[in-house]
Amino acid sequence: MRVAGADGCKGGWAVVIVEPDGTARAERVTRLAELFDRPSRPDILAVDMPIGLPEQVMAKGRAPERLVRPLLGGRQSSVFSMPSRAAAQAGVDATMAEDERYRHACAIARATSEPPRAVARQGFHIFPKIIELDRWLRGNPALQPRVFECHPEVSFRMMNGETPLALPKKVKNAPHKPGLLLRRALLERAGFPPGPLAPFTARAISVGEDDLLDACAAAWTAGRIARGEAISFPSPPERDAHGLPIAIWA
Repeated sequence: MRVAGADGCKGGWAVVIVEPDGTARAERVTRLAELFDRPSRPDILAVDMPIGLPEQVMAKGRAPERLVRPLLGGRQSSVFSMPSRAAAQAGVDATMAEDERYRHACAIARATSEPPRAVARQGFHIFPKIIELDRWLRGNPALQPRVFECHPEVSFRMMNGETPLALPKKVKNAPHKPGLLLRRALLERAGFPPGPLAPFTARAISVGEDDLLDACAAAWTAGRIARGEAISFPSPPERDAHGLPIAIWA
């Protein structure tokens, strides 16, 4: 199977595609739909972005977030608690200025969560990609069985013998070289194709090195899904009001 992994980045998505012969390449696309508008479309795509949006949010977020967070040790903060679909949709309302849009999204998030909880700025900034993915999958039901949510830190934990990583990939929002080296070494040890792992590859496609390594981890997870080796949190996945799965795969 041809599998792919994607991670959101500035201006689009960092994507890594692994061909059936084991070779791999990296690219940056503006929209994920571009991957399926070509003859050589992926059979399985794993995406580091929430799929399946709740109408109402309980404490600590969706079931997959509640389940994987305790597994990650010091990396727990990398698991973003998804607010309601209505809050995410409010966060992309182009009729409002950004600050007004953020306040509006926070108000809806509080009204649709128990206990009431606002939206983190970090989460607010990825709402456009969350809604892009949500609308794309709801508008293309045939693709839904081929596109899976993942989380790179959960995938790296699996590569590391189900042990959480001790080093972050960023410190104070700047790349942390020891953490990046650790993740690259885990991918190499897992047999991931070397091409996309080189630091110059990230520069060549104009994405962050951390984004590219996360896309590699997503592609590694897509391979596990294709081979029937992956596990989901929860198992079986839950479903949202539109039938989209709510689960993180690793």
